[in-house]
Amino acid sequence: MKAVVVSEYGGPDVLRLVDVPEPHAGPGQIRMRVHAATVSPSDIMLRVGDVATMNGGSLGPPFSPGSEAAGVVDEIGPGAETDLKIGDRVMAFIVPFMPSGGAYAQHLVLDPRQVAAAPAGSSHAQAATIPLNGMTAQQAIDLLSMAEGDWLAVTGAVGAMGGYTIQLAKAAGLHVVADAAPVDEELVRSLGADRVVARGAGVAERIREAVPGGVSGLVDCALLGREILPAIRAGGQAVMARRSGLPGAPELGDHGDVTVHEVFVMDDVYEHDKLEGLRVHAEKGELTMRVAAEYPAARAAEAHRRFEAGGVRGRLVLTF
Repeated sequence: MKAVVVSEYGGPDVLRLVDVPEPHAGPGQIRMRVHAATVSPSDIMLRVGDVATMNGGSLGPPFSPGSEAAGVVDEIGPGAETDLKIGDRVMAFIVPFMPSGGAYAQHLVLDPRQVAAAPAGSSHAQAATIPLNGMTAQQAIDLLSMAEGDWLAVTGAVGAMGGYTIQLAKAAGLHVVADAAPVDEELVRSLGADRVVARGAGVAERIREAVPGGVSGLVDCALLGREILPAIRAGGQAVMARRSGLPGAPELGDHGDVTVHEVFVMDDVYEHDKLEGLRVHAEKGELTMRVAAEYPAARAAEAHRRFEAGGVRGRLVLTF
């Protein structure tokens, strides 16, 4: 089968489309024929070697990155606990450090808990945008445990995680204030933000002006860290979208009377009910599956270059 692998740590050109042995579903496993896999920030960190070990696993070239995929079930191993059938369209949450390897491959053998039906009416590319950022956004909202009607602030609102955080928060009955550049304000409002403030320096003060007294909770998808904490009222909570110790994770220092949580979505890799819940949200129109562009797998390097150039609205998707 074909897979995109990181041949050595480095820039986009280290990505190669190669032939690798085809895996098959063993007892208790399910195999999917991958048709779409997204490009995410974690893929870049893996490619350049910023993250080589995690949760007891290690990853060195050659390996395939990729944390979410969509496709079709094509093998079910004996004793697999699943309601899925051969031929069903599915989406999956993948951890490249696990034996399955990353999502940039034509076939993946997974635990059935990592796989859910794709939203009805979605394309493979659309369905592939849900698992990683949807699960991360849901984990962030769960960590905050906010009451219906509370105000949540979201930074980096135009991004994939930011957009899903807004939409899942609205589905949970929260009010949302989010940041955006002028060119993106209409998009952020369309995702459900009740109030939109200008992004950039001073955003915490602008959130305070939009929500006098400060917000009860905040999800920092833009990794602003200490700069954004003044937007939160005394006794409020924040979720940082990147765990401390990972590249780009913000330095917080003393955060006073604000409780700070960190997401680590790999902890939820087997939370099948959450993945199913995201499917339901998408089918209700509560999640917008934004695909910015599709690239054949052979053009993975081009997709990575486009991602690193910035300004992407929605997900870049590799097709197999």
